[in-house]
Parts: sequence; C-alpha cells; structure tokens
Amino acid sequence: MTRITVAHSPDSDDAFMFYALATNKLDTGGIEFTHVLRDIQTLNEAAREGVYDVTALSIHGYAYVTDRYQLLTSGASMGEGYGPMVVARQPLAPEDLSRRQVAVPGLQTSAYLALKLFSPTAHTITMPFDQILGAVREGQVEAGLLIHEGQLTYAREGLHEVVNLAQWWTTLTGLPLPLGGNGIRREMEPALKKQVARLLRESIQYALDHRKEALAHAMQYARDLPTALADEFVGMYVNDRTLDYGAAGREAVQRFLKMGYEKGFLSSPPNVEFVDES
Repeated sequence: MTRITVAHSPDSDDAFMFYALATNKLDTGGIEFTHVLRDIQTLNEAAREGVYDVTALSIHGYAYVTDRYQLLTSGASMGEGYGPMVVARQPLAPEDLSRRQVAVPGLQTSAYLALKLFSPTAHTITMPFDQILGAVREGQVEAGLLIHEGQLTYAREGLHEVVNLAQWWTTLTGLPLPLGGNGIRREMEPALKKQVARLLRESIQYALDHRKEALAHAMQYARDLPTALADEFVGMYVNDRTLDYGAAGREAVQRFLKMGYEKGFLSSPPNVEFVDES
C-alpha cells in the first residue's frame, strides 16, 4: 500500500473536486490517500517545507516552492471574468486604492499578487480570509480583498465593489487569472506522479459527472451558503479548465508569475513545470 498525503482547503470547491477520492469512489490501484484540510495561506507556508505529497497552492505561492513541487495539470482554479475582488463600505474609485488600507488573505495568495500588480502602492494588512468581509462591514478596515464565497455575498452586506481583479487581468492579458493549483513533490517516483495525476483528474471528472451527490458532500464546507449559491460558486472554480489548464491556462501561470518578477514582487523568475499523465 502506497500512502499519499493530499492537502487542500476546507472549501466547497475543493471538497467537490476531491469528493471521489475522499469517499472511495475510485479504484486507486493500491494508493491510500490521506486528506488534510488547511486554509490556503497555511498550505502555502507548509509547501515551503515540503510537508505534503500533494498540496493545493496559490499560484503565487507556487513561485516560492518550485524547487520542491511541480504542478499537476488538473486541479486549477482560474478566474474567468470573476475572482478576487476589492470591496469597501463606501463607493471608491479603483485608483483610490493606492491611498487606502486593504485587508488581504495572505501575502502568498494569488489574490494579493494580483492586487499589487494592479495597485503597487496599496497598503495591506493581513487577516484570515473569512474575517475580511466582516472587518470591512464593521469599518475596521477601509477595504478588503475577497476570495471564496464572499465574492458572491458582499452586496447583501451593503458593500461596494471597487475592482474585480480577474476582469482587470483578462482585459490586460486576454487570459484567465490563475489563482490556485495542485503541486506534487518533485522527488516522487515519476510513474507514481503520473498515477496520482490521473486519479486527481478522474476525481474531478467524477464530481462533474455526479454533480448532485458531489455538491451534497461539498455543502458541509459551504459556510452557510444556500445550495444555489454554493452550486454557483463550485461551478465558477470546478469546470473544464480544472480538468486541464489548457494552453491558455499554462500561459496564464507563466505570464502572471513573470509579471510579478518584472514588477519586483518576486525575487527570481518563475520556473514553472507541469506533470503530465502521459
């Protein structure tokens, strides 16, 4: 029996993606998967120590661990017209962010890097992602960078969109905004890496093919979202692009990290490498 640790966030989209593996729906060919749930910033930090065999990562976070991990070709989260957004209690112009304090969900998140590429001089303060919306609503911070379900619920809290960073990125580049992916240890035996890559893709395909049951499983991680909104959120981040980055997705990763380096937010040029199943 080969044991593989798989670390991902306790979010409805990741729960949906890993449903088949977590509930033994697939023939794993003798691999036993142990699932570890942590928030994405914690996973980014753990990846720098190579803690897990397979781990969800921010694409920004991946830039710091390319010596330890390669990217699997499935499991991507891409923002295509939707994604991280900055919101505020009062209407603000996007250019105002250069003079405002913005709460962000972690300095290695892709949302943070996208914000700094958009507004390099924005002042940021870090807090857990699930506290940002409330902090903006209560006036503890002037603006907040939302990831996850807050992108769908901020308006009902009376908040105002300042900028949708995925829309900005796509207008600038013509590419989706690369947010997250799955890394796998470089040191793992090549045949095993390919087997794990295939099983992860099969898990995503199973969830897409059995959407109702996979969504029911994911609802326990939906943070009180109504089922319809949870389904919308899952559909945003688990789709055909999640099955495979595709040429545009791979280019987006390279472009995003290269721009981060050119603008001085990364100390070295990116060394992005994917593990293909074939």
